[in-house]
Amino acid sequence: QVQLVESGGGLVQPGGSLRLSCAASGWSLGFYALGWFRQAPGKEREGVSCLSTSDGRTFYGDSVKGRFTIARDNAKNTMYLQMNSLKPEDTAVYYCAATKSYSNYPRTDPTGYDYWGQGTQVTVSS
Repeated sequence: QVQLVESGGGLVQPGGSLRLSCAASGWSLGFYALGWFRQAPGKEREGVSCLSTSDGRTFYGDSVKGRFTIARDNAKNTMYLQMNSLKPEDTAVYYCAATKSYSNYPRTDPTGYDYWGQGTQVTVSS
């Protein structure tokens, strides 16, 4: 059974850092296109950062460019989102996602993903 389990969320002060992890089980993460999305109260789910299946192409939302980094560790079957210089507007529930459809480009549309984690809350506040 395919499963994604997130961890690493929490409360952090503005300017701080967090690293989100998304551990996969039941399948090999290396064969999937991956993404991180977030959803704040009253807003639509938006793409934060996405990764193509095999050639490492990445997408970053304009609001997180230069501050967030997506990575995959195939040996640990885990993907990460390193978040630096966090701002209050980064506050949201963050979700990891994966699609088994091969993609040589980062998929930014959440409807293009087959599997989702349960979500982890990130709150940036002083």
